[in-house]
Amino acid sequence: MQPTFVLVHGAFANSFSLAPLQAELGLLGHRSVAVDLPGHGFGATYTRAYQAPQDLEGLATAPGSIKGVTLADNAAHLIGILERAKRNGPVILVAHSRGGVTATAAANARPDLIDRIVYVSAWCPVRLDVGDYYAEPEMATVDVALLGAAMAGNPAELGLLRVNFRTADPDALGALKAAFLADGTDEEFLTFLNTFQPDENLDVGTSADRAQAATWGRVPKTYVRLADDASMPLAMQDRLIREGDALTPENPYDVRTLQGSHLKWLVDPAPAARALGELATL
Repeated sequence: MQPTFVLVHGAFANSFSLAPLQAELGLLGHRSVAVDLPGHGFGATYTRAYQAPQDLEGLATAPGSIKGVTLADNAAHLIGILERAKRNGPVILVAHSRGGVTATAAANARPDLIDRIVYVSAWCPVRLDVGDYYAEPEMATVDVALLGAAMAGNPAELGLLRVNFRTADPDALGALKAAFLADGTDEEFLTFLNTFQPDENLDVGTSADRAQAATWGRVPKTYVRLADDASMPLAMQDRLIREGDALTPENPYDVRTLQGSHLKWLVDPAPAARALGELATL
């Protein structure tokens, strides 16, 4: 039976940025659904302070709908979608970046709903919690304060992360482009930036949400490496692959590689669509 690709976005993203990938998958004859996690997509908060001319003081204090959303909420929402998709046949779950944390939590809870899980330069914590990986040598080239120049408000007070992606600060924009789409044009970068939403939830889980051999480990899995990713360096992607393989040596990752940065595969999605399409026949 034809599988359904269930696509899960990363931090500050939503289903909108997955539309070009869905178009390419559709043209190859594949069925897909792009997920909006709670507080994302049309559930996101865009305050008047975020509009132009911006009210930076207001932006720093305005409440956001994503406050209080947890990883458990994200996983439960995704599981609901997987249950519906599974009624129509096999399911291939594809997660990007921070979306990998939610995909892993869902696979821990309901491996029966997933016929293959695909991480595209995505987090799949095994030995450490996600936040702790940032202190590891593989992340030494990543500026953990990258979003600081565009940060709005105090996360502890807001109960969420808020970034002003509509900033005109050339230094902030340059840092964001270098981290996420260094191989794209300025126009592509600004277009993609305008698909981002300002708010993201704080909770990325605990050690209980790391990949579990007894459940997650039963699901066939693929890791798609992004060779030029500056925000998730290749060394960290490879470490996550090694840790996953060590956890379930009888079920190792099927490893693929795409050229490009963290977002290039979504800006130019044809190669990624072909690579995903190949997985439909495995």
